[in-house]
Formats: sequence, C-alpha cells, structure tokens
Amino acid sequence: MKDAMVRAGQSSKKAALIYQHSTLERQKEVAAALDARVRAERHDVADGEASGAEVVRRA
Repeated sequence: MKDAMVRAGQSSKKAALIYQHSTLERQKEVAAALDARVRAERHDVADGEASGAEVVRRA
C-alpha cells in the first residue's frame, strides 16, 4: 500500500483507497505476471541456481 501511495503522490491510506480501481482484465494481467515470476523462481531453485534467501534478495 505504501509503495502505491508514494507512486501516486497520496499522503493517506484513505486517499489511496478512494482512487484505487481494478478491472477484471488488470487482475488477469497481475495474476499472469505473478504466475510467471513464481514459475521462473521455482525453476531457478530446482536447478540449484538460487536458494530461497537468494530469491528473496533478488525480488
């Protein structure tokens, strides 16, 4: 929430929530991006390229 507030120039959570909008299409985009990221990270870990701590540090 705080990151979104900073990016939008809002000083309160209430203001951020008032102007927060989401569409089904946007939710699908976010879900797809998260899925791709998780799959990529799992692939790295499975290949022994990154530990869990390393994955978090890179995020």
